[in-house]
Amino acid sequence: MAGTRKLGRPTDQRLAMLKSLTTDLILNEKIITTEARAKEVKAIADSIIALAVKEHKNYEEVDVKVVKAKIDSNGRKVTEKVTSKNGKDYLKVVKEETTEKRQKDMPSRLAARRKMMKTINKVKNVDLLDKLFNEIAPKYEGRVGGYTSILKMEPRKGDNASMAVLRLV
Repeated sequence: MAGTRKLGRPTDQRLAMLKSLTTDLILNEKIITTEARAKEVKAIADSIIALAVKEHKNYEEVDVKVVKAKIDSNGRKVTEKVTSKNGKDYLKVVKEETTEKRQKDMPSRLAARRKMMKTINKVKNVDLLDKLFNEIAPKYEGRVGGYTSILKMEPRKGDNASMAVLRLV
């Protein structure tokens, strides 16, 4: 007997579908899908969130030297005129060096981050791992499991499939 539902799809399509549903759940905190898909995504999402809750404070602050282009009041890069060895003039961007405090992941948090990247898709303009560690994990810090809930809905009109709402609690 198999350990998971097949959902009527080949393995690669099924895994891609579950990955995108999990990504949508974390991004929107609520999705509407069939009941069987919701049950599969619930297991994946709960394990990811549990990992984030366990590792969200496991980092250290580090001072990092950062070299950036100097920017003027108009938001443009500051340039200076420089002469090359062969006598040609060109513009060179002026650089400034600063130190910033950044988070450095400890090894177990780094491993957790890599495991999460395998089970969720990248989204443009949104860092889902940052959302998991900094927004979702602190909400569920005192909770042990049960991060998602499934609410049954009326069947879908076209094929009478049982529908459900999967949401973060």
